Amino acid sequence: MPYDIIVSDLDKHPDAETGMKVAAVVDFWKKGDTCPTGHIVDVLGMPGENETEMHAILSEFGLPYRFEPEVENAADKISEKIPAGEYKIRRDFTKTLTFTIDPSDAKDFDDALSFKKLDNGNYEVGIHIADVSYYVQPGSVVDEEARARGTSVYLVDRTVPMLPEKLCNKLCSLRPHERKLTFSAVFEITPLARVVTRWFGRTIIDSDYRFAYEGAQEIIEAGKVIKGYETSVDGTTTVVPEEVQEAVLILNKLALKFRKKRFASGAISFERPEMKVDVDELGRPIGVHQKISKEANWLIEEFMLLANRCVAEFVATGANLDKDGYAVTGKAPAKGWKEEKTFVYRVHDEPDMAKIDNLRGFVGNFGYNLGKVANGKEFSRELNGLFNSAKDKPEFNAIELLSLRTMAKARYDVNNIGHYGLAFTYYTHFTSPIRRYPDMMVHRLLASYLAGGKSADRETYEAACKYASQREVVAAEAERASVKYKLVEFMQDKVGNEFDGHISGLTEWGMYVEIEPTKIEGMVALRDIRSDFFQFDDEHYTLVGRRTHKVYNLGDPVRIRVKKANQEQCLLDYELVEPDAPERAPREERGEGSRNEGGRPGGRRSEHSEYTGKQRRGDRSGSKSGKGKPSKKRSGRPSADKTAKPSRKPKN
Repeated sequence: MPYDIIVSDLDKHPDAETGMKVAAVVDFWKKGDTCPTGHIVDVLGMPGENETEMHAILSEFGLPYRFEPEVENAADKISEKIPAGEYKIRRDFTKTLTFTIDPSDAKDFDDALSFKKLDNGNYEVGIHIADVSYYVQPGSVVDEEARARGTSVYLVDRTVPMLPEKLCNKLCSLRPHERKLTFSAVFEITPLARVVTRWFGRTIIDSDYRFAYEGAQEIIEAGKVIKGYETSVDGTTTVVPEEVQEAVLILNKLALKFRKKRFASGAISFERPEMKVDVDELGRPIGVHQKISKEANWLIEEFMLLANRCVAEFVATGANLDKDGYAVTGKAPAKGWKEEKTFVYRVHDEPDMAKIDNLRGFVGNFGYNLGKVANGKEFSRELNGLFNSAKDKPEFNAIELLSLRTMAKARYDVNNIGHYGLAFTYYTHFTSPIRRYPDMMVHRLLASYLAGGKSADRETYEAACKYASQREVVAAEAERASVKYKLVEFMQDKVGNEFDGHISGLTEWGMYVEIEPTKIEGMVALRDIRSDFFQFDDEHYTLVGRRTHKVYNLGDPVRIRVKKANQEQCLLDYELVEPDAPERAPREERGEGSRNEGGRPGGRRSEHSEYTGKQRRGDRSGSKSGKGKPSKKRSGRPSADKTAKPSRKPKN
């Protein structure tokens, strides 16, 4: 609940004007006082302005939006010249065909793929990752800042990077036709996608070509090498070399085989589209669409997963492998691997059986049978079967959402329990050190172990894993908040307009509706439905009219009118279009006179729906009256990197 803060240092902020948003820290709140006392950290600006609102969101979650001068200066001093000695100790891939595939608006390129046909009919595939740990030394000013941030944050209109621009967009970014230092996982792979050999180590590359996902997808859909084939990146049209086209086609075939094996092993197929808000140069939303993953996305995903899995397997087992190149469990470490190595794993626990039972009851209302399961592997098989049965049905989104709620959250840990969702015994994050600090930790540990180093201190890395997991959650929450704000802003000029949609969530206080074609979700309050008084049937997950007995189900098509778009509270309200519906009796006559569903003005509740995982928009505490709590070190208003880059690599 928002509250006022008494500030005593207003004279220190002469630029502050009445009505502005500020970031403030609560210093104390004496018993009996109606409001706390604190101090202003930063003056954010006038409400409604894009910079103000984005900085307010960052402040709310305690996230920085600039680098301190000493961090920027330290980064600027890092030499761009590759020492001659690095060529002697690194494997040279500068003459090997190499390319990147990234979003069209990307500025930082974490990874590149190299490809070479071998004389025996197999393929050499290299996954080359920016060697950030070469430039960022442990304990340095830049390293400490990156550790504190934990991850880059991707808001709708900007990236708040983990590393200063010189590192993330220039020095470490694997830009085409520039020699770059990399840390690589190199594999010999058969045409049937069996890993024959694997190699890990430091390398040098020179990327030949840059793809946007759309360009790579065009080649995949063409299905053959086309002489003179052109594609566009950053508005520049170029001819794609035939050897590059061939490499994309072969790598795609391998990726699809890896993907098939993964799902056969019990991986779970969550393929929820990503909401993408397009903004203009001023940060104003101009369009909304859903990004759907295609083969080009899967190509990158599968090879990143391969590298992540194999690095974890190597450290954990000393590279005991089966005939398909997977780690063999239950065997002693390979020769020379004399001790268990402390490592940063990406782990994902099995789902809770009680939640599985709840899901079984929920899907039963739609006629689906989720069989009894004894363990997680059986559940994954049943769940994938459920998704196949419900795909393209109105209730699919709700089923997928509740299925997600049965899952544990993935996290970083030194104790390996495997990754349930991916069906991997060992897994880590190796492929994105530009934007994730755990990947930097993995690079350092792997380099040490390859050089014969002893196991690192377990307690140190255990604490680091816990902190990194916390930062990941905070960043994700901020990203969602920025999307919510921009969606409401996008709907501002659409108040009064009508849209077709479908019911995406049901609660005791209203129905959530996603409109077409944007899939923007708002809430229809039950008290605003004129045709009848509706009650929530929690046994069958429906809304039932008390007089008419009309039933609303998840997935039902409805037509709505945009009632209100409140940017300040991030609330989007719809009302049902009921042309023939009579006016209901006043609330007092229906026995609802003073009822306030949820204890908030307007009858809203800001808690999670029990059945669909939906959350009522709004209740962003802090930004209006300065309730945000950033560190003192990270105050200020310098602009962040405004290049939006969605998180494209798996967050698994």
